[in-house]
This record gives sequence, structure tokens and C-alpha cells, in this order.
Amino acid sequence: MEASGWLQLGLYLLVLVALTKPMGLYLTRVLNPEGRTWLDPIVGPVERTLYRTLGIAAKEEQDWKGYSFSLIAFSLVSMLFTYLILRVQGCLPLNPQHFGPVAPDLAFNTAASFTTNTNWQSYGGETTLSYFSQMVGLVFHNFTSAAVGIAVSAAFVRGIARHEAQTIGNFWVDLIRLVLYLLLPISLVYAVFLVSQGMVQNFHPYVTALPIEGTTATQTLAQGPVASQVAIKMLGTNGGGFFNANASHPYENPTPLSNFIQMLSIFLIPSGLTYYLGRTVKSQNHGWAVWAAMAIIFLLGVMICWRAESSGNPRFRALGVDPAGGNMEGKEVRFGVFNSALFATITTDASCGAVNSMHDSFTPLGGFVPLLNIQLGEVVFGGVGAGLYGILVFAVLAVFLAGLMVGRTPEYLGKKIEAYDVKAAALVILILIFSLLGFAAWASVSPWAVSSLNNGGPHGLSEILYAYSSAVGNNGSAFAGLNANTAWYNVTLAVAMFLGRFFMIIPVLALAGNMARKKMTALGAGSFPVTGVTFVCLLVGTVLIVGALDYLPALSLGPILEHFLMSGSGTLF
Repeated sequence: MEASGWLQLGLYLLVLVALTKPMGLYLTRVLNPEGRTWLDPIVGPVERTLYRTLGIAAKEEQDWKGYSFSLIAFSLVSMLFTYLILRVQGCLPLNPQHFGPVAPDLAFNTAASFTTNTNWQSYGGETTLSYFSQMVGLVFHNFTSAAVGIAVSAAFVRGIARHEAQTIGNFWVDLIRLVLYLLLPISLVYAVFLVSQGMVQNFHPYVTALPIEGTTATQTLAQGPVASQVAIKMLGTNGGGFFNANASHPYENPTPLSNFIQMLSIFLIPSGLTYYLGRTVKSQNHGWAVWAAMAIIFLLGVMICWRAESSGNPRFRALGVDPAGGNMEGKEVRFGVFNSALFATITTDASCGAVNSMHDSFTPLGGFVPLLNIQLGEVVFGGVGAGLYGILVFAVLAVFLAGLMVGRTPEYLGKKIEAYDVKAAALVILILIFSLLGFAAWASVSPWAVSSLNNGGPHGLSEILYAYSSAVGNNGSAFAGLNANTAWYNVTLAVAMFLGRFFMIIPVLALAGNMARKKMTALGAGSFPVTGVTFVCLLVGTVLIVGALDYLPALSLGPILEHFLMSGSGTLF
């Protein structure tokens, strides 16, 4: 593995660490309705106007049931809004290519996908959606679904920090403040930077390029309001792409610097949320311990994926061909093996789903890493908000297991972990497992599913497993050898997205409400420490054992089997 890769990885982690505290401090102010920011003189009047117009009682907080109802009601209504836009886009403005209405099943899948922060795309953006659909229908959810995830994590952290309380915040206040004070201003600056790198941002019709000399072939060059969408798709860990080629397209990721900043922006808010956690619960060392656990799993994934891709395909070497640089199939030559492996690991550690290479073309072990990252619940920094509340669920389970091992009542930050808490945490994990494996098992034996495969054997199973892992995990990336734009896939994937988003958020909020009601007990000699090396190791072990072993049988029949066949079998795929 080349030295330049190590330097880039070190630089990435260094910049991420440097930005964690400033982002965490800013999040602390934004997520406190009484907090003051430098944007207050400009944004404050807009915020107050929205409260008055929408009839929001900003001073009144909600219990976990009220918070959950508001969140789900907002999500369902906004999903219907996007579905209607897609169905009638042919009658709407900003449609220079005169695209017609999106098919009902595809519109349902797309609306569900962007509502749940999944951003799975069973279509090519530049050949299916108008500028209006992209900007209003989809980008609206890029902001709001990201804000919903952060709001849930904030509610969970409040539940941990408070004691003998009945409320965990006001969903509408959290949503509005996160969009106005955090996501919109950063995205504005970010989009201007992307334009400076050469990213397209206009409303022009597509351009037909002149024929290449000696041929009659022409090429259609798609364009449009790209930079504004890419900024929030990365910052909000939304994923998706204006173009079908996503972040490998030169209009969507033009330079090595834009590639680095896009990778950095995926982890920026999730990393800052760990500092916000420590600040809010008054244990900054705990926040850094959670960050360290995430970073360890992230580095393990990068090392395995990078090693597998840089080693290349032994089948080529057996034929006397040894491509320089490793496995370059499906990769953009501008970025190479390391940046492709790093991007793939980051985008699946977080629930982002943007890609700068084709995961379906990775080696079996290289593709195993992004698949496993999603199946762990994308808790390694994770999606904005979703990564924090996901890792905190594992933290609750970790201290519970530690309490069982030492024979003491488990405690987490001064709160006793009781049966209700363990059941709620276990429910989050079980919903992920049963939804993911259930849909994948059904699809693997159904004619409607296997008929869409371009590959047989273990790789075909990996494609199905990845699709439903991506949907339930709200990631959105794909092993794209699978044609998912069919009625059955569109509907089942949409249902899987709902289960992976809302059926996990509800028990998380229930756990937050129960934690808020508890009394705070003083830490004593028998309390399990939630800082330091011991806790980090326990948390990493819980994530890998509880989160990963459930999927081992399926992974053994998919990427693991494919690796051994590629390495030693005479069977060709």
C-alpha cells in the first residue's frame, strides 16, 4: 500500500479532529433554543416569523410520544409533497428537457428514499428528473431529513443529561433551528466552494457536443443546478446524485480537492455530535471515548478495503496480467485505488451513499467492507444524528453486558439501566436485523428478484443483500449490477426504508424519554467507567460482536465465499 495513501489518511483524520470541537460547540448553541450564534441578527427574525406563521409554541417542550408523533407526521406529509411533484413534473417549470411524469412505483420509491435520508436511486438523475424536481422535491428532503436525524440524536442526549424530567425537547424548534442555523449557511458557503472547483450550477438546457473528428457520433452533456444539491447531499449524509455516475462524474466531483472536502463533509457533523454529547452530559471524556471507538472501527474498515483493492484480482495475475495499482475496475482514474477505498468506507460508515467508484466492481473483500459497515447500523460516525443515537444504543447494551459480567447493577452516566432500557435498545437492533435479512431472504428465492440480477452465484446474493442492507440502513449506495427499477423492488425497498428509519427512531425516542425520567445517581467505586480505554474496547467489541455476528451466515454465502472462489477455485464468474 503506497505511502501517499497513509499521508492522505493521516491528513484526513487530523483535519477531522481539528474540526470536531468547533462543530460540537456550534451544535451546542444551535440545539439550545436559548443559545446565541453569530447568525442571530440575520436568522433570528426568520426563525420567529416561522414560529408565528406555523403556530409553534417554541417555549413548550414535548414528551417522547409527542416528539415522535410530530416527527412522523411531518415526514409523511413532506413525502406526499415530493410524490406529487414527481408525478406531475411534466407540468411544472424548470424542465428544459421536457421530462414526463415519473412512474407511480418509482415516484413512491424515490419519495420514500429521500424522506428517510436514504437517497436510494432506481433511476438516472439526468435522464429522469427535471431541475424543479431535483431542487424542490429532493433537496427539500436533503435538508429536512438530515435535520430530523440530528434532532433525534439531540433528543436522546437530552434524555441522558436530564433527570426526573418528562420532556426531551420540541421537535419543531429543533427542526427549524437546525435548517436555518446549521445546514443552510454551511451549504451556501460549501456550494460556492464547489463552483470554484469547476462544479456546474446553472439552469441551461443540455448541450449536444459536436461530432468527434472522423465520426458521426455526438454526445449530450447534462448540466443544471448541481453544486447546490451536492453541498447538502454530502453535508447532510444524504447521498444520491444529480448524475447517475454520482461523485465519479467530473461535473459532480471535479478535482482531488473537491473529493477530499466531500469526504470530510460527510463526517463533519457526525463527528461534531460526539463533542456535543460530551458537552451536554458534562463528561467531555465520554464524548471523546465514543469518538475514539468510531475512529477505530473506521480505520479497520479502511485498512481491509484498501488492502483488498490494492492487491488486485488474482485471476488477472494467473493470466499473466498484473494491472498497476491494483483493482481499477469500476474506479475513476483521477482518484485511484486509495481514494476509492476511502470514499467507499466513509460513505457506508455514514448513511450517505454517495460514491466515487462502483462498489459492485470491488474485489469480494473490498465490497465486504461497505456492506458490513451498513449492516452494523452505520454507527461509525454514521449519518447526521443517526450515527450518534445508533452508537449510544450500543453503549447502553455495552454497559448492560459489563454489569452482567461483574455482577453489578449496570449504570450509564449516572442512570441505572433497567429492563425497559434494554428492551428498547434490543428492539432497535432486532428491527434492523429482521428487516434486512427478511427482505434479502425473500428476494433471493423470488423470481421477481433474481430475474433482475446480472450476476449469479455468491456475487448475485451480495447484490441482493447489499440492496436491502442499503435500504434498511438508509444508506442509498448499491451493488449496481442489480436492476432495481421494477415494481416489486421499488415497493419492497421503500417499505424497507421506512422500517429502517421510523421503526428504529420510535424505540430510540422511547428510550430517551425513559432515561429522562430517571433519577441521577452519584458515581461510586462500583460504577462502570464510560471513559478511557476499557470503555472504548468494550464499545468496539459490542458493536462488532452484537452488530456483525448476526449477518455472518449471509456474508459467508456472499462476499466471503466469493473471495475463496476467486482466490482458489477454478470456477469463473
